[in-house]
Amino acid sequence: MFTIREIADAIGAEAAGAVDLVITHAAEPQDAGPDALAMAMSPKYAEALAAGQSKAALLWDGADWKAMGLEAAIFVSRPRLAMGGVTRLLDPGQREHAGIHPSAVIDPEAEIGADVTIGPLVVVGPGARIGAGSVIGAHCFIGADVTLGNGAILREMVSIGARATIGDRFRAQPGARIAPDGFSYVTPETSGAENVRKTLGDQGEAKAQSWVRIHSLGSVRIGNDVEIGANATVDNGTIRDTEIGDGTKIDNLVHIGHNCRIGNDCLLCGQTGLSGSVTVGDNVVLGGQCGVGDNIAIGDRVIAGGGTKILSNVPAGRVMMGYPAVKMDTHTEMYKAQRRLPRMLRDLDALKKAVFK
Repeated sequence: MFTIREIADAIGAEAAGAVDLVITHAAEPQDAGPDALAMAMSPKYAEALAAGQSKAALLWDGADWKAMGLEAAIFVSRPRLAMGGVTRLLDPGQREHAGIHPSAVIDPEAEIGADVTIGPLVVVGPGARIGAGSVIGAHCFIGADVTLGNGAILREMVSIGARATIGDRFRAQPGARIAPDGFSYVTPETSGAENVRKTLGDQGEAKAQSWVRIHSLGSVRIGNDVEIGANATVDNGTIRDTEIGDGTKIDNLVHIGHNCRIGNDCLLCGQTGLSGSVTVGDNVVLGGQCGVGDNIAIGDRVIAGGGTKILSNVPAGRVMMGYPAVKMDTHTEMYKAQRRLPRMLRDLDALKKAVFK
């Protein structure tokens, strides 16, 4: 429970009215009860306030809170940023019990920092080091010689393979997989797939061959303040480590292939897939279901719209879309032209009939 004053101070915002009013949770305006903070951060939500019973709301700058029948208000100029602060403050967490659960299996050679919480049926391998203040959820696996920094939060069933190195304040959602082996195979002789990449044509009479496994000798290296979504995977490097920079956020079901290097403060949205040895700069945003071919370099500040398939290098600052990816404005013109095709074909058919007559 927090007072309006405490919430406003936590997010650096101004408050008015009964600032000692106690709030237990946040709610959408129409669903808010007397103890809730209604999240009504733009004028379009003002009417919904009347349908609820909230006494206090998070409002836009300059809002007439008294006319809305509220007893207190907090004013914000950047709503989504304010949402970050409010939700962090009101997040009840997973109600983990402090300490180490008796069913956890922790190798004697592992090092556990101060104030670490370890849930039921967790396995911690030899030489693993878990930083102070970390919370390890039920059924997690932390492999041999893993280094996990301070303040990590691992939800249930996260696995981290041997020798991975992860910085402070790491957060992983259920089922995230860090440091599985990379998907690397080769045939004894040149394969049909290799020939197709060279010729971009039919493979002809290439003979069938079996695949030989290339083992992953590298691991994964992750910086500070990184978040990994549910059921996302980050593969080991083949010789060197796969790397993810500070502050990068990776959504659910994202796949990071072996040897990838991802910069700082990137955003990789759901179902995006990076093939092996992709280099991604800083502050890159890849929308949902983006795909990146192997050995591609993506420059700083690149933004790719959802469903984009990047098959060649992208310079810094470019906005991409389509399959294969082109500049977004070019893709828009191509799409407009594509939509005109049926009409153009009808016009062409009419012209042909006129000429033949």
